[in-house]
Amino acid sequence: MRWDRALTLGRLSREAWEQARARLHAAAFGPEALQGARSLLEALPEDLELKTHVLAAVATWAPPDSLILSGTSALPISALAGRSGLTGRLVGFHLFVPVPRMAVVEMAVSEGTSGAWVDRARELGLALRKRVVQVRDQPGFAAARMALAQGLEAMRLLEAGVASAEDLDALMTLGYGHPVGPLELSDRVGLDLRHRIAEGLVAAGEERFLPPLNLRRLVREGATGCRAQRGFYAWKAGRKRA
Repeated sequence: MRWDRALTLGRLSREAWEQARARLHAAAFGPEALQGARSLLEALPEDLELKTHVLAAVATWAPPDSLILSGTSALPISALAGRSGLTGRLVGFHLFVPVPRMAVVEMAVSEGTSGAWVDRARELGLALRKRVVQVRDQPGFAAARMALAQGLEAMRLLEAGVASAEDLDALMTLGYGHPVGPLELSDRVGLDLRHRIAEGLVAAGEERFLPPLNLRRLVREGATGCRAQRGFYAWKAGRKRA
């Protein structure tokens, strides 16, 4: 569906669209699907157990010269690598969405990771025409921490009745030139993901990331943002309702 949307919006020519589609092949996850793979990017939901399970299989099945990357935006690479048998080999490769439009990749490198894997990950990022920002491996890396801190503060201001969601977002879009406000961005990212990352940081001893009550309530009610069609805003077909 997103492929067709890119074509109808003019983001891809018909020729480029057909060439890109021709390079994509679906396969059942297993040893055969990974044979000959030069680079493998795990892009599963932010669930430590799920990612660990899949990466452990990749560690067993992938060719020894395959570059193995995790697209996590918040889970420590050292934890994923240690639990899956990829210590010294796994590199964090956090692409921002929508990937074609966002010109940066956050590369998280844990201590002891081979420089050869890091160099190959950097080369891949440059080949994708992204600015590669290398950060130290830690919960939330750098980007998620900065975005989360702003989002949580906007939620607290909303909870305190300082201003409406629309007005708080307008202060950041019209006042600071952000393309989208922190509350709308939280809805788009997923309030459940924001909540999970915040709780993970609190568990690591960083109390300043304590989730506000309104975030906890919305997640408990299943109002997790754009995908659920309600969060801090009401949504329909990926668009905010008036």
